[in-house]
Amino acid sequence: METFVASRLTAGNKIFPSKIVIDQLGITLIIPGLFSGNEKTVPYNKIASVDIDCPLVGYSTIIIETTGEGCIRAHGFLKTEVKRMRELILANI
Repeated sequence: METFVASRLTAGNKIFPSKIVIDQLGITLIIPGLFSGNEKTVPYNKIASVDIDCPLVGYSTIIIETTGEGCIRAHGFLKTEVKRMRELILANI
């Protein structure tokens, strides 16, 4: 199991940064909040594609397209982190 935490320097992550947890069962996106949070888990068999957006300057975004579950988009990670996430996800599909 690996956990990736978004940088606090990016929009939407100032107080409560987003987290992505990748384990044996699937991917969990955790968006904490002051009084409540949002958590979405997607099993590997529902993942259609994994894309990353790595600008020359700034933080990277990972986009996970699913079949029937919607799209998971998380911003604020280092380029090495999104590449590692993509490797882990593709290895488990």
